[in-house]
Amino acid sequence: MTALTLRLQDEVFAIDAESVREILDVVPITEVPNANAFVGGLINVRGRIVPLADLRLLFGMDRPPPDVNTRIVVIEIDLDGEPTIVAVLADRVHDVSEIEAATIEQAPKIGMRWRPKYVHGIGKRGDEFIIIPEMGRIFATGDAGPSVSQKRG
Repeated sequence: MTALTLRLQDEVFAIDAESVREILDVVPITEVPNANAFVGGLINVRGRIVPLADLRLLFGMDRPPPDVNTRIVVIEIDLDGEPTIVAVLADRVHDVSEIEAATIEQAPKIGMRWRPKYVHGIGKRGDEFIIIPEMGRIFATGDAGPSVSQKRG
């Protein structure tokens, strides 16, 4: 798997590199009243309104304010059979690297602070564990709220 690796607090996550459309510096975020905090904002990406998710909330992490390393990763996911553009906050974007399929294991059902249904698997690179989130399931869930409806146009 070729993946973009990024950091959320002290954890490394990987997103399929083929789904990544662009990486942005932090841009103005429009808060959506009464939306779930997990996808509580919208951003403007080249004239398109894109829902912005904070995976730290979904995975039970603290939410420090953005700093010089904070980035927004714009990705395309399949949502109900439709290509959909969404964005996620990252505390830091690392690099694009190969994660060997043989090192990816199913997330354990116990002993994790993340809900296993949102984790596709856990890979290993050297001594480092890399969490591979299930982006389609994350955005398809009711936790994502009604703002995740921007289909690719």
